[in-house]
Amino acid sequence: MLNAIDHLVVNVTDLERSIDFYTRVLGLEARYHDATRTDLHLDDFALRLQTTQATSGNPHTVPPGHQTLGFRSALPLAEVKTHLEVLGVPLDIGSDEQHPAETLHVRDPDGNLIEISRPRRR
Repeated sequence: MLNAIDHLVVNVTDLERSIDFYTRVLGLEARYHDATRTDLHLDDFALRLQTTQATSGNPHTVPPGHQTLGFRSALPLAEVKTHLEVLGVPLDIGSDEQHPAETLHVRDPDGNLIEISRPRRR
């Protein structure tokens, strides 16, 4: 019935600040932008950033800072860590040794947890 995830929505307080983080730090590509939302793409997947003003009045809206997003890295995590350090993006929590992938954790400007992983070699 379903064959792919089309998009996920992340509610943000400052759209321009969040666009900068997701494009400059994580490398997503902005393809659509208006006053209250931006669609960022990673291949065919869209991450929709939406301002809290666009969702005011909707009781089902997840407030900024309460979401977790997981991304798979094409690069070794040591290279990703260096990239984050150069940009001054602090790491959040350490890797989980029980997790089947190596992981790094950072927070976006609204406090949403971003997990960057790469499968462990066996």
